Amino acid sequence: MTRKKMSPDKKIVSALLVSVCRFLTGIRAKQNAPLPEGKPCIYYANHSSHLDGLVIWSCLTGEAREHVHPVAAQDYWDKTKFRRYIAQRIFGAVLIARGKKIEPVNDTEHSDAPPAENPLDIMQKVLSSGDSLILFPEGTRGDGEQIQDFKAGLWHLSRHNPDVVLVPVYLENLNRVLPKGSRVVVPIICTATFGAPVEPAGEHEEKADFLLRTAGC
Repeated sequence: MTRKKMSPDKKIVSALLVSVCRFLTGIRAKQNAPLPEGKPCIYYANHSSHLDGLVIWSCLTGEAREHVHPVAAQDYWDKTKFRRYIAQRIFGAVLIARGKKIEPVNDTEHSDAPPAENPLDIMQKVLSSGDSLILFPEGTRGDGEQIQDFKAGLWHLSRHNPDVVLVPVYLENLNRVLPKGSRVVVPIICTATFGAPVEPAGEHEEKADFLLRTAGC
């Protein structure tokens, strides 16, 4: 992947966000296997806080952060100018409108047309460019105590992109740092465990089997 030159404001704000995130969460990153280098990945994790994407993003190297895009809810990150700036300018986030119907991925790799409203087409455009995603397959925030059933998006993306590396990430205590419905951040030590890459969706693997397998990693 070609190294992108980071603008001064992005460089400063990114460093500040990483420092604040690590201070508030005391995040401890653990790796069960070396993280892939030079390959597009889907980092997928359990979802219990608005801080989840920031935590995973902050655990990656500066070089990797330049090529990874958190998938997030458009209604939350579009609410204020500051959130839009952080999401679009700093994270390069893929903002998805809640409630949009997920349909099979269309091949947009060689198209100059803007991505369709189908959320999978928007995410596919990122993977086709050689960049990576941070994805929360549960689709909505849970209570942090147990993992909810995965939605079909991860399966569709894996079937369409068998060479993209699937990296499971398990987040602990994020639901206690920023409880659902609260605006107060409570400093608590959190953990992000990066698991070994899992096998992509097999050609004849059923969707339900794949989702159970990836959720159990």
